[in-house]
Amino acid sequence: MRQQNYLETLLAREDNIKEVRLYQLGDRFLQRYTEIFIKLFRESKRLILRRESWGFALGVISTLVFYGAYGWIVSDTIIGAITLGQMTMYLLLFKQGQSSVSASLTSISGMYEDNLYLSNLYEYLEQETPLSTSGLSKGTIPNDGIRFENVSFQYPGNERPALANINLHIRPGHSLAIVGENGSGKTTLIKLLTRLYNPTQGRILLDGLDLLEWEESALLKRVGVIFQDFVRYQFIVGENIGAGDNDRFNDQTGWKKAAELGKATDFIDELEQGYQTQLGRWFRGGQELSGGQWQKIALARAFMREDADILVLDEPTAAMDAQAEANIFQHFQEHTKDKMAILISHRFSTVRLAYEIIVMEHGQIKERGTHDSLLAQQGQYAHLFTLQAQGYR
Repeated sequence: MRQQNYLETLLAREDNIKEVRLYQLGDRFLQRYTEIFIKLFRESKRLILRRESWGFALGVISTLVFYGAYGWIVSDTIIGAITLGQMTMYLLLFKQGQSSVSASLTSISGMYEDNLYLSNLYEYLEQETPLSTSGLSKGTIPNDGIRFENVSFQYPGNERPALANINLHIRPGHSLAIVGENGSGKTTLIKLLTRLYNPTQGRILLDGLDLLEWEESALLKRVGVIFQDFVRYQFIVGENIGAGDNDRFNDQTGWKKAAELGKATDFIDELEQGYQTQLGRWFRGGQELSGGQWQKIALARAFMREDADILVLDEPTAAMDAQAEANIFQHFQEHTKDKMAILISHRFSTVRLAYEIIVMEHGQIKERGTHDSLLAQQGQYAHLFTLQAQGYR
């Protein structure tokens, strides 16, 4: 049934329809949907027929017994074995007894069916969950920044660690760029920093205090993140931006200020209803944006969190043109001078501007340094930079 629901989503949702239509997958998906529907129908039909057949057979037996008992009681009354009053009592008691037996069997059947669901529920509830502590709202060493100390992480069910022995120190006012091939652990590093996961080994400190000892809301208020798979909310423009700070969700002045920092005002001002424009196609009057425009909305969302001194951009300009990308990163540098900025990107034109660059491979830091020092090492960074540079020659 989950597969059927997924296929229905592929066939009906606007964010999938481009590829489905372009690659002419509609008939294939519809055929697979039909096959699953027929399979489920046959299984349901088989179960219903079994249930109704047994119900019919047992119902016939029950009816025969019922009327047989009635006939026996009436016949005994006719021959004088019991009185008329006794007959009335026996008929009433027999009918009540039959109802009680039927209710008991129904309850037993319901208990068995409920147990099938409860067994799954108990199995789910028995899974261990991390303990939530109130924590602290300030670190023990102010302005110490972020420290990764021998951090390793392994996703559940995976044998190979996603991160291994990561050691980093990011100071306030310094920027860090992370480069590496897909699957090298770049985004996992950010997920640990934002406490979406906890390290398998080692610890992460912010201002001298382990992230696990921070009060979660106080920690998250200091972090603004744009993930490469950011959410495109089917809300109005302003609420899409306001989602970056729940406390100021409806702050229209904050919307405009964040949009200016995210360089999103150039197209928002051209919309007929401005910040009140409904985005997406789920609801009436919705307007769809281009990929680059959505990324500017997401960037503005990160700037909405004014108290955040840790800004993380995970492939923030992948869908933008070169001019927009250059403007945004120049703007980003100007407004993050006193903050800790972490940039993940495959474009070396932006990476080279960072205070420190690390190269990740198979969950480990292979190289670190500035752009010039890494080029001098003639290692992986220099190789990747040369490959990308050749494409522009």
